[in-house]
Amino acid sequence: MIPGESLSRPAASSQETHTLFGQTMGLVAVTAGLFALGAYLGRDMSFGWGWVWFIASFLCLLGLNVAVRQSEQLAIGVLFGFGILIGLAMAPTLAYYASVNPEALWQSGCATALFIAGFGAAGYATRRDLSALARLSFWALIALIAFGILLIFVQIPSGSLIYAILGLVIFSAFVMIDFQRLRSSKNIATAPLLAASIFLDILNVFQFFLSLFGRSRER
Repeated sequence: MIPGESLSRPAASSQETHTLFGQTMGLVAVTAGLFALGAYLGRDMSFGWGWVWFIASFLCLLGLNVAVRQSEQLAIGVLFGFGILIGLAMAPTLAYYASVNPEALWQSGCATALFIAGFGAAGYATRRDLSALARLSFWALIALIAFGILLIFVQIPSGSLIYAILGLVIFSAFVMIDFQRLRSSKNIATAPLLAASIFLDILNVFQFFLSLFGRSRER
């Protein structure tokens, strides 16, 4: 073995990690900006149109898994399209809160930023393998979805509060898992998928906080 070779590998690996981190978080930032643009453009839409855009954004998200196998540029374009579409889908909800309880929006935004920063840093720094936690969190998310469907048909005392708190607990795990993947992955081509996953974490956490902070005005 060449003496200098073993010394150069960790530096290269660290450089790859930093490059992937920078590109992924850059894509998250742009996607968030496009989400805000979509929310602004669709602020006067009805909730019915919101559902139409939600379905379109879901199809776009599915297409991202196909696009990433074709080319990185195509995957980035699909990711940005998803950002605009999900912004349009969320526009009626955000416009509603902006009119009746604007404080809930900025409170949720601040809480989301602190939540992602805290659990993201924990996931990025931890050396423990979180793959077992990923499997547990997946099934917990399925159970949460089932609980959410149940709430549509059955009146449960403080059901929405329980739903939001459980959602935050589950997504604290997802945030740590995704940021650990961000540190461990070396393939720059995975940046659009990682960015989509982290952006979805942020969006879901924001919605859970919005549900919690929005309750204060409803009482």
